[in-house]
Amino acid sequence: MLMGPAIELGLPVTLLAASPDESAAQVAPRVVIGDPDDEAAVRELAAQVDVITFDHEHVPGDILRGVLADGLCAVHPGPDALAHAQDKLHMRERLTALGHPCPHWWRVTSRQELQDALAEAGGRAVLKTPRGGYDAHGVRIIADASEAEDWWEGRDTLLLEELVPFARELSAQVARRPGGETRAYPVVRSVQRDGVAYEVVAPTPELDDDAQREVQQLAACIAEDLGVVGMLAVELFQLEDGTVLVNELAMRPHNTGHWSMDGAVTGQFEQHLRAVADLPLGATDPVGPAAVMVNLLGGSREDLAAGALEAMADDPALKIHLYGKTVRPGRKVGHLNLVGEDPQDLLRRAHAAEELIIEGNGGTRA
Repeated sequence: MLMGPAIELGLPVTLLAASPDESAAQVAPRVVIGDPDDEAAVRELAAQVDVITFDHEHVPGDILRGVLADGLCAVHPGPDALAHAQDKLHMRERLTALGHPCPHWWRVTSRQELQDALAEAGGRAVLKTPRGGYDAHGVRIIADASEAEDWWEGRDTLLLEELVPFARELSAQVARRPGGETRAYPVVRSVQRDGVAYEVVAPTPELDDDAQREVQQLAACIAEDLGVVGMLAVELFQLEDGTVLVNELAMRPHNTGHWSMDGAVTGQFEQHLRAVADLPLGATDPVGPAAVMVNLLGGSREDLAAGALEAMADDPALKIHLYGKTVRPGRKVGHLNLVGEDPQDLLRRAHAAEELIIEGNGGTRA
């Protein structure tokens, strides 16, 4: 999804991919084959480009610091910033020190510490592996330390967080250039399914203009404090009283920003490229009163293109984005966007199209 905007901006792209079968490798003009934790492969990439950026956070910081130390190319976001998205415990420690609102959390280094922290948390809490988790991997709700026994193997530290009684989940995205210029997108409401972002409404219907600005300012401050260059997604819990708490960070184009591809003047993928290439940032204004995004999670239908054709015929306003991935149950294989007046009507139409694409039944706009 970065390739189209890169072509339009005149930015040549070279991709590091573990396999030529990866979806991005199918459309990239130049591909280096190698794993993101393979120093030789990363340095081969660095020798061919002016800037390295990311579609995930799993490139080891030491490799990136070596690239910078040898002057091979720029790295955006830099390894010191990226560390906060790679390690949840490091993120919690830094955000807390900076005074940004977080859930109550505990660093636990033994089974007894975990049991004691659970008691402080009220008997149930969210346990996370500090590194490597995504889309609900490395996250579980527990009521007893024994439920985490398998996670101690190979680890000496875990992160425990309070189970937040949130009213809704929000996501605030900002883009930041190397010199500090930032632009914020409307704050969106997201809904998760089995830990995976499932639907997004932009802007969040429950936030008035003042609350929108407050959350946008929080995200911009975090981007500035951590030295992020590129897109930053700040995922948040909002409580019934309006209080927000930072849940997690992503330093890249993020699932909760996919709506902007069709619903904002500048989509997040173009904006990320502008930011890391130090180009003027684009406007983030919505192009309509409301936009929705629904993820396509793998179901029984393997021929998604056929389903997409049926959905487009059923609703010509749909914008469908397929990823070229093999279909597996629950796997993110694409998403669709709709822009219009009424968020509830847009969601109804989007879910009808989703069902038609991934299952081949339903899909009516009645």
